[in-house]
Amino acid sequence: MISRDPAAAALERHDLIVIGGGAYGIMLTLEAARRGLRPLLVERADFGGATSWNSLRIVHGGLRYLQTLDLTRLRQSVQERSWFLRAFPDQVRPLDCLMPLYGDGLKRPGALRVALAATDLMTSGRNRSLDAAHQIGRGAVLGAAETVRHFEMVPRDGLRGAALWQDAVMADSQRLLIESLRWATSAGAAALNYTDAFALLVAGDRVTGIAARDRISGDEFELRAPVVVNCGGPWSASLAARFDQPLPRLFRPSLALNLFLDRAPLAYEALAVAPRRPGARMCFMYPWKGGVLAGTWHAPWADATRDDPGAVEAAVAAMLRELNDAVPGWSVARSDVVRVHWGLLPARAPGTADLATRPVLHDHGGAGGPDGLYSASGVKFTTARRVGAALLGHIARRRQLPSLGLPRARRPEPVTPPDADAMIALATRNRPAAAAWVRQLAVEESVCHVDDLLLRRTDWGVHPLRAGVLGPLVAELFRPLRVSGSVEAVP
Repeated sequence: MISRDPAAAALERHDLIVIGGGAYGIMLTLEAARRGLRPLLVERADFGGATSWNSLRIVHGGLRYLQTLDLTRLRQSVQERSWFLRAFPDQVRPLDCLMPLYGDGLKRPGALRVALAATDLMTSGRNRSLDAAHQIGRGAVLGAAETVRHFEMVPRDGLRGAALWQDAVMADSQRLLIESLRWATSAGAAALNYTDAFALLVAGDRVTGIAARDRISGDEFELRAPVVVNCGGPWSASLAARFDQPLPRLFRPSLALNLFLDRAPLAYEALAVAPRRPGARMCFMYPWKGGVLAGTWHAPWADATRDDPGAVEAAVAAMLRELNDAVPGWSVARSDVVRVHWGLLPARAPGTADLATRPVLHDHGGAGGPDGLYSASGVKFTTARRVGAALLGHIARRRQLPSLGLPRARRPEPVTPPDADAMIALATRNRPAAAAWVRQLAVEESVCHVDDLLLRRTDWGVHPLRAGVLGPLVAELFRPLRVSGSVEAVP
């Protein structure tokens, strides 16, 4: 149960405080709790509500790292993908992926055949402890005729076949994060959404906690811990500057864009497609919730602390042009876009769309700042847990945390809310049962607003048509009441 209780949190002394409730903050909190620590997570809005919610939802095995012979990152990505498949079999499943081949550069049948065979060999332990339904199969190269049978609209001029491999995909990134938080809190963590960490508390040069403001009640309070970790994502650089000093390399923003399209999928598999011209970008798209989720498009971004609707719309238009160039005749239009999923990821250099390739872990105390303050940022959802574990190890070696135990806390039984279509049907035939789901999620998963329930605990509000049906229903069933910092839902 994720119990939002700021007053209780203020009375406790925690082993560490994690600021930022996206993938990196939540995974760090989970890893700390699994190792016997007592972490507290604070998030100024709702859990997983920014870039993490807008991800493409692919758990990448890192096949592309073979192009640069970055075998360490490939193995790490495969290991983390296997961990997600084991830990969250209800949320993560294998995904067939298909990339047409035209003999251009490394995208030739012979080159991909070698690459896929090498990947299979180097990751031979990827299916250890996985049940049959969650194992990642071997890659293969298809001939041109077979490629057409899989992907009828594939451009055929020069087609020489396709690479076929498996990766993994999350059903819903928001649900996986909430399940991760449920796991963490069952192991001793605490979590507060809608809580703004506005000041760092220090005694001498040592961190003692943070001053925080409850954005629901307006109350201010102090939260105590000898270690504070800044996992603020796009806001991590500004938070580092407020608590210590400017740290631009922590997060130089770039735009990441995914589009939910109200179009029939072009294939059963996920497709990796690109226009046939030098420098063209690869787009990935797969069947999702009755439509197609396509991405990820990257573009420069000026300021992580400010929205730029014009830049987002320009990126949408550019991505649609690229999709239509990649699949002539598909004619996807702006009116087909059901939802624009966009967020900010760290770039290598300011004002570029060239993504950073490595996480940044900064020990402020080791650099002359407050002792016990750390900042972390990263690019990939897939490796967020590994980055958190590495940071915990560093902090423990600095003797600022109790000894870390081995991960031992088992995941509680998952909660599986009905999907949007099932919820509409349930509300039609059995309103009390629908109300019970609203009540359970609201009370047990720190829901403060209707949008939290529609978008970040379920998929009920992802598609506007379904949101139009379920939004008023949920709003009617949901009434926030201040009861010891929690909420209740009443039919």
